[in-house]
Amino acid sequence: MKHILARKTLLLLGTSLFMGACSLASDKDTDQSASQTKVVLEDREPEAATGRTNNTLSQSNQYMVAAANPYAVAAGKKIIEQGGSALDAAVAVQAMLTLVEPQSSGIGGGAFIMYWDNTAKKLYTFDGREVAPQKAHANMFFKDGKPMRWRDAVVGGTSVGVPGVLKALEQAHQEFGVLPWDVLFADTIKQSSEGFIVSPRLAKLIAYDLHPGVNAFPSTKEYFKPQGVGLAEGQVQKNEALAATLSKIAKKGTDVFYKGELAQKMAQAVQTVSINPGTLSSDDFANYEAIKREPMCNPYRVYTVCSMAPPSSGGVTTYQILKLLEGVDIASLSPFGEEFAHVFSQASALAFADRAHYVADLSFLGISAMPLVNENYIASRANKVGVDIPYTKAEAGMPYEQLSFAKDNAFELDSTSHISIVDKQGNAVSMTASIEFMFGSGIMVEGFLLNNQLTDFSINPMRDGKQVLNAVQANKRPRSSMSPTMVFDQNDDLRLVVGSPGGSRIINYVAHTIINVLDFDMDIQAAISAPRITNRNDVTSLEKGTAFAELKAALENKGHKVRVSDLNSGLHGVEIKNGILLGGADPRREGVAQGQ
Repeated sequence: MKHILARKTLLLLGTSLFMGACSLASDKDTDQSASQTKVVLEDREPEAATGRTNNTLSQSNQYMVAAANPYAVAAGKKIIEQGGSALDAAVAVQAMLTLVEPQSSGIGGGAFIMYWDNTAKKLYTFDGREVAPQKAHANMFFKDGKPMRWRDAVVGGTSVGVPGVLKALEQAHQEFGVLPWDVLFADTIKQSSEGFIVSPRLAKLIAYDLHPGVNAFPSTKEYFKPQGVGLAEGQVQKNEALAATLSKIAKKGTDVFYKGELAQKMAQAVQTVSINPGTLSSDDFANYEAIKREPMCNPYRVYTVCSMAPPSSGGVTTYQILKLLEGVDIASLSPFGEEFAHVFSQASALAFADRAHYVADLSFLGISAMPLVNENYIASRANKVGVDIPYTKAEAGMPYEQLSFAKDNAFELDSTSHISIVDKQGNAVSMTASIEFMFGSGIMVEGFLLNNQLTDFSINPMRDGKQVLNAVQANKRPRSSMSPTMVFDQNDDLRLVVGSPGGSRIINYVAHTIINVLDFDMDIQAAISAPRITNRNDVTSLEKGTAFAELKAALENKGHKVRVSDLNSGLHGVEIKNGILLGGADPRREGVAQGQ
């Protein structure tokens, strides 16, 4: 796909890194429990499992919207039916998700947005990732000279970065929007005032009581637990504060959010919160800019796979997994068999080993990501992948021969939502948005939750005498696992739009789904519904109650450390095949895919 591959930007390799940090180990024990509900939040999981639905493949000749809640999909469909573009629909969908799926994403968080202009045959990406405040420093998550436990650091003000989703959407809308900005918020403003029906998932996550901030912060508790009782499934809940906030943004644009009274209120809430008050200021909001980046597009078999450049680790790591498997005849293997599970885990472990050492906000540091996706470099690692090669824990490679970095230990727990849209003109959006841990920082301001994305930085800025790339610095963006992806065929036609929530497992979920569609010839719904397997260079996790779970003993005999558990993906995708739009939504959550 020459016209896309030619646009990849090669940043100059630099060594202007950072100094001034101490090497202290952090508490990696992130298991959290709710004794009353007997629900345990597994190590490094963003949201607990809340059940499974039965989703079927959606088909359409005109357009397709796949998102995490039926209210949001309906809002997106309405915009397209009014003549709006896929980008217009994405704004409406995200606004509605702020209301109906507040635990996962919203205007208090960040996003990565991919937009395919089908007429011009060009792909654009917008980085709306959160930014650390001007007063951020390497030891900001230390207390009494020691690093905070991760589960303590996520709550309150220190973890809040400047939200970027609104600025990125506005910037993209200015280029690719068709309908007026204010029209895109009308449905959510109306629904906020009239009330929405609380979904089963939201009700269950409130009942699990896993976020201390929901109880500790008065405005948050008042909204999610009015009169001390958590919102119940089927209950009608209004959010007049959000309606007022979105009305201002709709009329006056995002300056209301970043430069006005609202910015001052958010900064004050962060600075005065009762737990972990932070340093985020109104100046930090005023200085925020979304970044229009070049997409990362690379060949896989006869296709071109495109995703986000760093600070997303999705583009690099997802592609590495796919490319490491290119020498394996995947199509000849059973999609749920031992051999595929083995080689997929090997490739994933290798990719995650590199991710831990080399992926961060690389442009901020003056470093190019291109060595990580160089075909010769990946080929030099691929000899460690094979059905007859025992599994071993992977070591990072040396894509940067003159530089040496320490392994990162950040916990990336994206409480996240993914949107996949194709409009009537064939334009498309793949957008992943997040507030990090479920219910974010727990701080609620004017009807929406603020993120806790700064805990996606490494707690330890120095390890074993080496610098960690993903350490906290002022005005830097934390590394993310969000992996919005588009795949193009050999004729440069859009083939697949996909992405997922799920913390650092997002990368596995997306890579696996791409393989299911391209190599195993599954339709998008079957590919999304299929059993899940993940490996982050730690354990091979097999989805409980599926065919993969039966492989535990066989994989252990091949050297794997195996865990059978819930794997709570939330994939949404659109496949284009023979001119027909096929939509899929993950049965593990409550999203839908609908077209016309």
